[in-house]
Amino acid sequence: MATGTWLLSRIVVTWVEVIAVGFVGAALGGATTGPPQFIVYLATVLASVGALLYNVDKLIQRRLAER
Repeated sequence: MATGTWLLSRIVVTWVEVIAVGFVGAALGGATTGPPQFIVYLATVLASVGALLYNVDKLIQRRLAER
């Protein structure tokens, strides 16, 4: 697979994962109130950052393997 295609597919996968995590976090956050709502917010942010960093790591590993 070409490098440009690999990058584009990772961008799309990352976008879908972050959107999915955001929707789930919004649904769970809307269903709770008070301190649990804050915990859901923090977990949503953590999961979003985790999805982003996971995909960046995959891109870096692929780039290093091509060398």
